[in-house]
Amino acid sequence: MQRPLILVTNDDGIDSKGLWAVAEALAPLGEILVVAPDRQWSGAGRAYTSNGTNHIVSLEREVGGQQITAYAVDGSPALAVFRAVLELAPRRPALVVSGVNFGFNLGSDVTISGTVGASLEAASFGIPALAISLEMDAIHHLAGDDAADYSVSMRTAQRFARRLLADGLPPDVDVLNINIPRRATSETPWRLTRFHRGRYFVPKEQQSSRDRPGYEPITDFSQVDPEADVWAVKVDGVVSVTPLSVDMTSRVDFHAVNSSLRVQPAS
Repeated sequence: MQRPLILVTNDDGIDSKGLWAVAEALAPLGEILVVAPDRQWSGAGRAYTSNGTNHIVSLEREVGGQQITAYAVDGSPALAVFRAVLELAPRRPALVVSGVNFGFNLGSDVTISGTVGASLEAASFGIPALAISLEMDAIHHLAGDDAADYSVSMRTAQRFARRLLADGLPPDVDVLNINIPRRATSETPWRLTRFHRGRYFVPKEQQSSRDRPGYEPITDFSQVDPEADVWAVKVDGVVSVTPLSVDMTSRVDFHAVNSSLRVQPAS
């Protein structure tokens, strides 16, 4: 029986320790294909940007007893997934896992995230996907923290990958966005959470127009919904699992909205 093909990708680049931690964790579950940007692409969202040549370089790695041919793409995370699915995969992937990202992807920040963007790109092909992020200080968001412990992230990736390979995702769920506190252990529970309607990372004033935008995490959680992802990881210290859908249509009463929009504004 043919083993399921699992595509592993990220937005931190082909040399990321988080990327290879995921590949190692998932090796027992299937055939691993690694396709990732050739460098750091944090903040790319699901962009199909022209800031790259799309050139592909292959390399050989042994992961979990498997000899893996990995591919580094000179392009965004979404384009890496695009090229993987259409050109590099020997067959259709059964699952795409993006991560482990250097730092949280919470609340409205997920639309900026290249990690989540890669997962949404997979979802656009109808492939179930996981996006996995590990809490790190902002100074490590681009290069990673050499002291970071990926063991909990690896166990989490394997747990949810195993379930998705067996059962798929529920209706209207295309991506599971998973965020892991740095102090999480193998005993830390996970919780299904909502999307926080606001930023987790607040922009800071730039020193120069050429600088990468700075940011700092919120510290006041009084306005955060206790059912939201931010509350789960920062207040309760549990692993947050947020179901995302590529259908971004508001879940509202269309009749009520239609009636509201047709009301003539007061003069």
